[in-house]
Amino acid sequence: MEQQQYLESPSEQVSDNGESLTVEEAIANLGHEELGKRYYAAWWLGRFRVNTPDAIEGLLAALKDKSDRTEDGGYPLRRNAARALGKLEDKKAVPALIECLECSDYYVREAAIEALGMLGDASCIPALVKLLEGGVETAVLVSGKPHLIQPYEDIIEALGTLQAQEAISLIKPFIEHPAEKVKYAAARALYQLTGEAVYGEYLTQALDGDNLQLRRSALLDLAAIGYLPAAKAISETLAENSMKLIALKGLLEYHLTKNSKVESQILLSDEAIEVMTLMDSLL
Repeated sequence: MEQQQYLESPSEQVSDNGESLTVEEAIANLGHEELGKRYYAAWWLGRFRVNTPDAIEGLLAALKDKSDRTEDGGYPLRRNAARALGKLEDKKAVPALIECLECSDYYVREAAIEALGMLGDASCIPALVKLLEGGVETAVLVSGKPHLIQPYEDIIEALGTLQAQEAISLIKPFIEHPAEKVKYAAARALYQLTGEAVYGEYLTQALDGDNLQLRRSALLDLAAIGYLPAAKAISETLAENSMKLIALKGLLEYHLTKNSKVESQILLSDEAIEVMTLMDSLL
């Protein structure tokens, strides 16, 4: 019998702010007359990974709900519903999330792209590739806004995660984009798609940058691609030990997962042992 992934019948779950809900209350609140309760319910269902059929249906309905709208035209409820659906591992949400890529709200598009990357369904690749049309030349800031016309960082990362080989030629120019995080996303995806060490080295060199936030981003990107040659550089990066441990743990998990079918899960490789030693030195 296939194991069920959703919460069976928890009496209640308590969020970080101390508010408790049952699964039934959270699902019911998706249709509550108070928009705040609907917004919170969508977040809550994703936070506690509640992927019962009723929860999925409720979140899909919330994904299309246009009643919760900010003064500048954003849709907070739809954003939270998209994020939640990405965490719940039900590919039934993929078509609705693809539709969200046409939404006028940048942050709904961003949340939908992140969710599609998490769900791992290749059917969304053509829609994601379409968002890269125009290339670096059109990937500019929106006037009066703190973001580009599209969430390029998320688009490129999702295409790398989805192993979209057909997107390589479109992603390569973004290694020259003015925004550092977009460059990092391009290097991350290109390493995933080509396996060429030059892209892993690009991210490793970024660990020497002056900006702490960018060094953190490079740490997480290196963890995501499992680039083992970066292990020592990660341990020496000027960043919090907690961040470096997260990155090293990512390298180790990636390595062990990739080699679990061809190597003994008991006998670790020299590279894995080195990573573990570096982790110990940070504790």
